Amino acid sequence: MKCAFAGLTDPGLVRPYNQDSHYIDPEGKFFILADGMGGHAGGEEASRIAIEVIKEYLEENWEAPIESYELIEKSIYQANEGILEDQIINPARADMGTTLVMILFRNGETWRAHVGDSRLYRLRKGNLEQVTLDHTWISQAIRAGEITPEDAKHHPWRHVLSQCLGRRDLYEGIDIQKIEETVSGDRFLLCSDGLTEEVSDELISKSLGEPENLEEAAAILVQNAKDGGGSDNITVVLVAVE
Repeated sequence: MKCAFAGLTDPGLVRPYNQDSHYIDPEGKFFILADGMGGHAGGEEASRIAIEVIKEYLEENWEAPIESYELIEKSIYQANEGILEDQIINPARADMGTTLVMILFRNGETWRAHVGDSRLYRLRKGNLEQVTLDHTWISQAIRAGEITPEDAKHHPWRHVLSQCLGRRDLYEGIDIQKIEETVSGDRFLLCSDGLTEEVSDELISKSLGEPENLEEAAAILVQNAKDGGGSDNITVVLVAVE
């Protein structure tokens, strides 16, 4: 599957450091984004480990005779183990963790995976769809009907994750799915919550869909988040199916 792509990261307007990491495969085979947590050094290290381990595992096993689900699952488990090992070696980073979202094009199929609240969106013919469901307490409460989406925007627990990399119970929380239909013209957006906390879905849809140039669209999205307050690190990865 032929794709065009672009990525951009920015520390935002409040934090002096950037705990987000991302990777774009130069051949357009896979795209990864991680948003670290656990303090300056811990968050940066957790997201870096996740990206590097998954990247290396996918590259080494891309042509192996294993199903894509298993390929993705094993890469994420290895990333989690890498973070756990670093926590033991460096007790000062014992509480570090990271979210993860990725999309992968392999053997004519499109796969996505995520842990935490970094998101994958798909824009098709002007309609924006949030493909992933946040692994957060607030997202679970919305789905259970315990709180409205409007109230959730200002709830003090809206950032509380129910799952992330860097935990020994990760086996209960990886969401891996095949995207059943990918067509020419689809645009995918991977993003950290530094974008979605500041920018409405309506503005994301407009900014993702209007510019033909993906680098321009990425820059507009990041600027939208900064215009909205820029309270967190902002990272976007855009993928357009051609």
